[in-house]
Parts: sequence; C-alpha cells; structure tokens
Amino acid sequence: MRNQRTLVLCKPDAVQRGLTGQILSRFEAKGLKIVGMKLFQVSEDLAKKHYEEHAAKPFFDELVAFITSSPIVAVALEGESAVEVVRGLMGVTNPQNAGPGTIRGDFGVHLTMNLVHGSDSAVSAERELALFFEPEELVDYSLTIADWM
Repeated sequence: MRNQRTLVLCKPDAVQRGLTGQILSRFEAKGLKIVGMKLFQVSEDLAKKHYEEHAAKPFFDELVAFITSSPIVAVALEGESAVEVVRGLMGVTNPQNAGPGTIRGDFGVHLTMNLVHGSDSAVSAERELALFFEPEELVDYSLTIADWM
C-alpha cells in the first residue's frame, strides 16, 4: 500500500458553477480522505509560483489570470496511490477529450476552465501542498471505514 497526499484545486469555474461539492464527493467516494481544505482567493504571486513550470509558455498569463479571477477551494487528499487516483478521476486536461465518468469529461467545457487541478507526481504534490497549506493546516486522522476499502 502506497499512502500518499496530493493537492486538488477546485478552480474558479468549479466554485462559480457550484460544482465543488460534487467534485469532492467523487474523491471521497473513491476512498480518499480530506486532510485539509480551504476556500480563498489566490494571489498573483501564489499563482505565478504554482504555475512556474509554464512561465515561458504563451498561455502562462492566461493561467494566472484565470486562477486569480475568483475564489478556489484547495484540498489536500490522502489515500493509497492518491496522485494516480486523483488524476484518473479528473480525466485528461482538455475536457473535450476527457472520458465520460471523469470530472472534466462530465462537467468541463474549456481547456483553461477545466474545473480542477491535481498534482501530477508525488514530487509535485509535496511542492504544491507546501504552497497552499501550512503544515498545521493538515490533519492526521483515521477513517473508521478504512478497513472496508
């Protein structure tokens, strides 16, 4: 068993469309545990740090403008192979190519406004969790249903 933590961002379009609860329920139903969560407005500085790997790309400014346009919900999830599980539930980046049953396939409409972000590796998850959460904001606890999953 590979227990991991990963970051999920319910982006501005998820918040504005009232889809945050439905999105989070999919992660919980899959057996992932919420260990941190907060609603807040992303600053331009945080957005640039988060997307720094895309800084030289032509769509960087669009990413920063979008993620700072409205509040987001940042969520720290924990579970077996959490990074891979989250990536599978989200679907591919472009909602037009995402399969039915995935978050982006079921609810997404636009490449930039694709509802969710999930860390793409354990290394990225560690870096991104540190950007969005202080250590004391993450909670360790056991799920009583863990033995049934």
